[in-house]
Amino acid sequence: MFKKIIKSIVAVAFVCLSTAGLADSNVDTSNPYTMMQTLADNTFAAIKKNKDRLDDTSVSRGIIRTELLPYIDNKYSSLKVIGTNLKSTNDEQRKKFTAAFTDYIIATYADALKKYTTQTVKVQEPEDIKDDFVAVRVTVMEPGAPDLEVVFKLRLNKKTGQWKIYDLVAEGISLLSAKQSELGGLIREKGIDAVSQQLIDHVNGKTAK
Repeated sequence: MFKKIIKSIVAVAFVCLSTAGLADSNVDTSNPYTMMQTLADNTFAAIKKNKDRLDDTSVSRGIIRTELLPYIDNKYSSLKVIGTNLKSTNDEQRKKFTAAFTDYIIATYADALKKYTTQTVKVQEPEDIKDDFVAVRVTVMEPGAPDLEVVFKLRLNKKTGQWKIYDLVAEGISLLSAKQSELGGLIREKGIDAVSQQLIDHVNGKTAK
């Protein structure tokens, strides 16, 4: 049941965030609400445009890597997943894990892409920004089904002035917290190199997870 909920979270995330042709200046990353609204407005155009080619992993993963990844703080999320295990790792190991974890998320999002074609989304109205961390509510609506509220968590990179997504919460489950629990335990048990390789094997289709 837990893994099913996590897969649902990732699928919902993709519905809200998959984009086509948006890794450019028309996405205002200086404001989290404007950014989320722009991404949501363009989601279904991307799905419709590529719906007949999504079974090709090079296409579906390519969309995520090129158009979605620029708006996700994958390094920050990866380090949070490693958590207290950071002390037992070196810089090279952390870089390898970040790359493997990023590819894992891309593959998971791309797989979720195939399941959604009719949903619409509504982003909450902007609020005053008083901190470097913001939660933006997005409501996913589908004919004949209850609305689902997803909360996207974003943080401000003070050096670049850009907001990026680092976590999302749906049905009361945080994707980041879930991966911290799952992968953090594996890192303690098997070591970070083994877990990095496990993620790489999963992405390459060598193992089932």
